[in-house]
Amino acid sequence: MTQVTWRAPDDVVERARQAAAHEGRSLNEYLTRLARAATDPELAGSDVERVRERLARAGLLVPSGPAQRRPDPAAVARARRQAGRGTPLSDLVAEGRG
Repeated sequence: MTQVTWRAPDDVVERARQAAAHEGRSLNEYLTRLARAATDPELAGSDVERVRERLARAGLLVPSGPAQRRPDPAAVARARRQAGRGTPLSDLVAEGRG
């Protein structure tokens, strides 16, 4: 068996630790299962489908939050028009320097 040192941003490591704990696994076991799931050549489909299927088979697919709806395009257009009517930032900055 080989030992590997993994460098990653703190927030990624913390999320991996939380996901492992949620599954009742050690971080080592979780990352090993994740690597196996991501490298299984037996699965087919698009890259995204293949990775998601591998993660699901390994019990590593963490459900995301509820689906978010996009705002109504007409409401976005109205908000953009309204946003252009306020005091320009340059005027606010100039006033603060006086």
